[in-house]
Amino acid sequence: MTPEERIFAGVLFAPGSPELVAKKLKTHNLDVAYNMTMEDEYEKRDRILHEILGGMGEGVRMQGPIFFHYGCHTKVGDRVFANFNFTVQDDAEVTIGDDCNFGPGCTIVTPIHPMAASERNAMLDENGAVKRLCYAKPVHIGKDCWFGANVTVCPGVTIGDGCVIGAGAVVTRDIPANSFAAGVPARVIRTITEADSMKYHPELLGGCRVMEEEV
Repeated sequence: MTPEERIFAGVLFAPGSPELVAKKLKTHNLDVAYNMTMEDEYEKRDRILHEILGGMGEGVRMQGPIFFHYGCHTKVGDRVFANFNFTVQDDAEVTIGDDCNFGPGCTIVTPIHPMAASERNAMLDENGAVKRLCYAKPVHIGKDCWFGANVTVCPGVTIGDGCVIGAGAVVTRDIPANSFAAGVPARVIRTITEADSMKYHPELLGGCRVMEEEV
């Protein structure tokens, strides 16, 4: 298997292998190019994001700075918004559904390093060569999710549609759809229901209305 095939197979791989280093270098340079753009350089930003990502829908906006590791391993749906300092260490696959929003400082990580210090420093690869090795697990995020500031999503996590993740949460396990989760590690606080509609908070509406009331 190639190093990239090993990543997707979920087995140990050498992140320092030349083909992976080349992929990361290309993306890291594109990250820098994106982060040097002005906020209103919409076409330029869109073009760079298309170069970075493995798939991108319509209406995607990333405030910047952004930090993608491979980029090509990440697929983003329509109308995704990421605020300042969005970091995706996408050794393994990362998918983000339509209409997701990320507050400032959110991070998604996929790689996992050995727990034993000696094994983090060196192991023997499949050919018997001494290498630094790790493995990675994919992250899948459904549609219509909101992530508060400084949320970290850990390797192997799946987050269902319509979730809200509270600020500062560290998500270490799967979160079912339509859940509010928070904490370190994150746990499901409750299910999000119709009772959470803004229409039940007239003191906050200030003359605004919920869309369904127009039907």
